[in-house]
Order: sequence, then structure tokens, then C-alpha cells
Amino acid sequence: MEIVRTPDECFSGIDDYPFEPHYTTIKTHDGSDLRIHHIDEGPRDGAVVVCIHGQPVWSYLYRKMIPYLTAAGLRVICPDLVGYGKSDKPAARDDYSYERQVEWMGAWLEQNDFSGLTLFGQDWGGLIGLRLVAAHSERFDRVAISNTGLPYNPDVPQALVDEVETYRATAPTPNLISMTREMRGLSWEGKAANPARLFAVWQKFCWETEHLPIGLMLSLMTEPQSNLTKITKALLYRLGMRSPIPSPTAKAYDAPFPEPKYTMGPRAMPSQVPSLPTSPSLEQQRLAWEFFEQFEKPFVCAFTDDDPVTKGGDATFIKRVPGAYGQPHTTIRGGGHFVQETRPKEISQVIIDLVNRTAA
Repeated sequence: MEIVRTPDECFSGIDDYPFEPHYTTIKTHDGSDLRIHHIDEGPRDGAVVVCIHGQPVWSYLYRKMIPYLTAAGLRVICPDLVGYGKSDKPAARDDYSYERQVEWMGAWLEQNDFSGLTLFGQDWGGLIGLRLVAAHSERFDRVAISNTGLPYNPDVPQALVDEVETYRATAPTPNLISMTREMRGLSWEGKAANPARLFAVWQKFCWETEHLPIGLMLSLMTEPQSNLTKITKALLYRLGMRSPIPSPTAKAYDAPFPEPKYTMGPRAMPSQVPSLPTSPSLEQQRLAWEFFEQFEKPFVCAFTDDDPVTKGGDATFIKRVPGAYGQPHTTIRGGGHFVQETRPKEISQVIIDLVNRTAA
């Protein structure tokens, strides 16, 4: 396996990420060394919260939450998924299967011997984190999730599967503007005729865009700015500027990905979401749901009310996971997809309350 590593100097000048790096080296399926980065903040004897990010971000996403959590006496561990942040990056898109991400992070978890954990997962941090809970249940005491899921869709009609697969194979690559426009219509609550087809726009955009404009996308999604500024940035991007008028936040999210060769993780992972019965990991997802339907440890949802990708997804967990029964689930208003950026205090308080309420 060919592996690349973002040079350390790419992370210089990120003033709001003052955290000491920690590194763990694991072995891949072919015997390669793979280095995984994490940050570890707060009191050594505090209850441990593992915060896992999603795509296309990195542990920088948790910089606003860490002060709230550590001030409450919690020890906060935030890894960079393989392919993201300061972690190593396999160079081929085909290296990034769902199962390998679970395997890699499971090896990281075991090698560090973390236990007594509270999981917080959002986006892919939930998809991977929940599978870690299922595979290493003895290490986790409680779970909190936001804007994520555990996709398992074995019964999608063949006509809808064909529609998605035809789109993936034959449609032109969407650009940033057309992708954004189509994704606004996404809904998994029955409002879209074929939500997997709309989600495929995001999958195709990521898979076929050689150098994803990650900083630009995160800036547009999470930073207050006028419509004129947003339109200007989008137009400059269409004219060939990958990161027009970048804010410090945009620069930080771009830092791990200075060249296309570093971006294979963010490009590949959306296509690994098991949204269809033909998707990889279908059987593993079935087994994971079988586990969570018997999971009685505390389980709390704190989804936002305006994320089209996951809105309403908390209802499935609340209905099916015994540990979610009777918990004070929260709907966070206007937080968008990346609640860690837009509502760090509110989502941190959900975690703090969960630990305080359920600690032995």
C-alpha cells in the first residue's frame, strides 16, 4: 500500500489549534505501517470522551468544543481518521473502504487501550464510531451522536437502485454550484422520490473532483457571510481558484490536503456509505443493528433541525436502541451539518450532561 503524509509545515500558522500531537502506528492488512494522529486534552483522571470527526474534515473540527469539555473535567481524545488531518493517507481511492476504516480505528483504539469511553460521533464519525462500539463494546460506557446514521437499506426497489447506478456511471461530474443546488432537495423522510439518487450527487462530486475545495465548502457552510460574498467565492471557484478569499478557518480545513494526492480519503468515503442493497458492508451493518437493538447503555441523540442529510435520522435510534429509551434527546436549532462549528457550547453540554447523569 502506498501511503503519503502531509508535511508538518502545512499545519503551521493554525493559531486556534494549540494541541499537542500524539501518534500511534498500526499495521495494515498488507503489513504496512500506518500512523494515526490524535489529540488528548483535559485531566488525566477525567471521564474520557472520544470525539470522532467525519468527511471531509479533521480533528480541527473539535477545537471549539474542547475548552467546554475540559472545563467540565472531561478528558477529550480526538483522532484524525486515516486519510485526514495529521494521520497518514493511503494514496489509492480503493484503499478507503468502510470496513478498513473500522479496522484501522479499532486497532488504534486497542493499541492505546482506551476504556470507560463516551463516544461522540458526527457524520462519518458516527458511522465508524458506532461500528467501534459494536466491535469493542466493553470499552464504551455511553454514546452521544449528532447528524449521523448507521445506514442499512436492504429493501430499496431495483428500479431506484438502477437509477442511482446509471447516474453514477453516465452523468457528467457535478460542479460545486450544481451539487449544492441538488443537495438542498435531499430528504430521507420521504420527501425525495429517491434520496439515494440525490445523495449520489455528493458521492459523484467527491469521487470525480481531483482536488476538493474543502476549505471553501466548510467556510460557506459554517461561517457567517453575506450572500454577495458567497456568490463571489463560488464564481471565483468556477474561474479556477480552489480557495478564493480564504478565511483562517478555510485555510485550516485545507491544510491537510495541499495537493490532490493527499485527498483520496475525502474523495472516496462518500461512495462507501451503504445507501443501497448493493453497497459494500451491508451484512456488517445488519449485524451492527442487531447489536444496537440489544444495547442498553445510555445513548443520546442531539441532531440539528436543518441538516438535509440526516434530519429525522435520530428517530430510528430513539425507537430501536433500548439505551435511548427515556433519555433527554435534543434538537439543536439552526446548527446545520457541522454542529461542532456552529453550536459548540450546546453540543458540548449534551455530552457533559450525559456523563454527569450516568457516571457510576
